[in-house]
Amino acid sequence: MNERVYRSLYRIRRVEEEVAKAYPSDKIKSPVHLSIGQEAIAVGVCEGLRPTDIVFASYRGHAAYLAKGGDLRMMIAELYGKVTGCAKGKGGSMHLIDVSHGIMGSSAVVGTTLPNAAGYAYALRRKKSDAIVTVFFGDGATDEGVFYETLNFAALKRLPLLFICENNSYAIHTHQTKRHSQPNIAQRSAAMGVPAEVLPDDIDIVRDKISSAIDRIRSGKSGPLLFECMTYRWKEHVGPGEDYHLGYRTKEDAAKWIANDQVRRVGMRLDDSTRAEIEASVEKEVADAFAFAEKSEFPDPAELWTDMVELDIR
Repeated sequence: MNERVYRSLYRIRRVEEEVAKAYPSDKIKSPVHLSIGQEAIAVGVCEGLRPTDIVFASYRGHAAYLAKGGDLRMMIAELYGKVTGCAKGKGGSMHLIDVSHGIMGSSAVVGTTLPNAAGYAYALRRKKSDAIVTVFFGDGATDEGVFYETLNFAALKRLPLLFICENNSYAIHTHQTKRHSQPNIAQRSAAMGVPAEVLPDDIDIVRDKISSAIDRIRSGKSGPLLFECMTYRWKEHVGPGEDYHLGYRTKEDAAKWIANDQVRRVGMRLDDSTRAEIEASVEKEVADAFAFAEKSEFPDPAELWTDMVELDIR
């Protein structure tokens, strides 16, 4: 298990480090919101999911996409705006989708995948499927009214829905305590009828707690559940750099989170040869994905008119 978990954690970290390296060249054609520092949540959650389970993600969705099994080549090609991308180069970093792996898409608009996830979960319940839906979102999404509407509907209908709040404390540059008089998101969820728990930045706790929760939801012993997973993004809100010069957070704030790096922590459990083998395999895969994106073609202009819904407004 440690080998599988380390591969997933290391793979996400290295993909995003290479994205950060390529971004200043302008080869990447969309804004990027990196998950560096937050990988343990996506990996810990997806460890308990089946291939037939469904995931919706936020615009900071690279980690969830990769942890659930999304195609790496298609992801990087999408960032490059190429036709071989997972959204044919039309969505970019914030709109990743891989239906074949149960990834129903991420969205640039804060909170919008919450009701989408509820709708999908409702359809699964009506079909008597044993699949479940997981929706990832940040603490900023809990500022949106749709968060509370979705909690209420999910609780009312006992939907097979797992809410994963990746709480990195900031909505862009504003700390949670400056936005909420009661910053505990789990308490607000419980008040809406969805039992919730706060989890630390610890891959083992995240994996074990959420795997158990998934089993309870799948078996019908529980309705929807929420986990507020405490974490910290190492990079700026959007882009590959650091933003300590803006004054809203400091390097001292980040130090304790970086010292608790879950990628390094899991890697240290492996012997040197095993770790080196995993890392070499990942490096080869990442290099291949970027080479694939570089060589792929941009979409034909006619592609603008495909995958459209035509509305008759007469």
